[in-house]
Amino acid sequence: LLSPIISLLIGNRFSVESRTLRVLRRQTALSQAMAGGGFVSSSAGGTEFEAKITPIVIMSCIMAATGGLMFGYDVGVSGGVTSMPAFLEKFFPVVARKTQDPTLNNSNYCKYDNQGLQLFTSSLYLAGLTATFFASYTTRTLGRRPTMLIAGLFFIAGVVLNAAAQDLAMLIVGRILLGCGVGFANQAVPLFLSEIAPTRIRGALNILFQLNVTIGILFANLINYGTAKIKGGWGWRLSLGLAGVPAVLLTLGALLVSETPNSLIERGRLDEGKAVLRKIRGTDKIEPEFLELVEASRIAKEVKHPFRNLLKRKNRPPLVISIALQIFQQCTGINAIMFYAPVLFNTVGFGSDASLYSAVITGAAFLSMLCHFKFGIFLFFSGWVAVMSVFVFFLVPETKNVPIEEMTDKVWAQHWLWKRFVEEDGDVEMEGRVGVNGKGNGSNGVDYSS
Repeated sequence: LLSPIISLLIGNRFSVESRTLRVLRRQTALSQAMAGGGFVSSSAGGTEFEAKITPIVIMSCIMAATGGLMFGYDVGVSGGVTSMPAFLEKFFPVVARKTQDPTLNNSNYCKYDNQGLQLFTSSLYLAGLTATFFASYTTRTLGRRPTMLIAGLFFIAGVVLNAAAQDLAMLIVGRILLGCGVGFANQAVPLFLSEIAPTRIRGALNILFQLNVTIGILFANLINYGTAKIKGGWGWRLSLGLAGVPAVLLTLGALLVSETPNSLIERGRLDEGKAVLRKIRGTDKIEPEFLELVEASRIAKEVKHPFRNLLKRKNRPPLVISIALQIFQQCTGINAIMFYAPVLFNTVGFGSDASLYSAVITGAAFLSMLCHFKFGIFLFFSGWVAVMSVFVFFLVPETKNVPIEEMTDKVWAQHWLWKRFVEEDGDVEMEGRVGVNGKGNGSNGVDYSS
């Protein structure tokens, strides 16, 4: 739940006042047009800088998005192995006895109601939540690429411990390390994808992360279905160990990809940032985008108290929406069903093979809720789906083709409710922030045009 707040803090720190950038764009557009090139406006009124879809961008995004594959695999694999008898007998013998002896249960819904079993699943996400705080710092100070590398190393260490686990403590420590990897990857990968992709395909490339999460869940369920048939009771080790494949891919990808221009500029490495921007855009006409990135970084550094700034009235719309959507994601039950799909199908009467197969088709307190709510848990989830639908219909505006720095004027200020929270700032201050030649007039006195 706190992850979107951390993301907002980072976005808030690196965000730019829209009027400042419009002044900058008018100046750089004029100079670029006089030079015979420049950028064009998108259909929605946003700015689209000149850029080619270079192979390095495509490969970088594919490699980085394997962080989503790792996350999805971890989500899908846990439910499958918890339905395997050999796994339950080794780590959760009480649950194994309940599933094998019907006389020990008053209700079929309560077979898997075990705190240790829920800890196995939830420890990953609790660790991920905690790691997010540290990941936000490393993403800002070290860069996106090192943060992805840290995530890959956490993933590899967690996979080794899980696949070789001899007791519950070793299993939980492995899950915690995997959770740390999730926290670092979820913080750095979407940001990396957004910053390295050209504007016109940014959404398409950024969705690679979510696409890989879904693919990872599918692969995990298919692998669980196959490993459950292995004789000797070691199939669960193979399921957990195969998570090392996306973990190694993410680590190798982090070593091979370039750091984003945004990160380099933010840390004062302007020449490197400009060189990388030229490389990933495949053109020498990068001056407008480079100037905007520099100005955005300069203004972002003026934000001294990000938490306090986040709570300002003008930031209320994105804050409310980001938190509400994360709450709805949990309360509508989709995550719980992804985590425990095989267990859920087994509970309602499917055999072990059928429950794993059904998880392929469908995709921290769920087991206890299932025990107490019984079939009412589905009514609970349905009610939250209805509430979420109403919220999205009335309160979540369309943002297609709108650059993030223009969200205030083009989205929030036009919305029937959120416009009440948007503070209007005068253009005088904006003109004062940007020099007549498009150079930042900040206190650092750096000439950004070279």
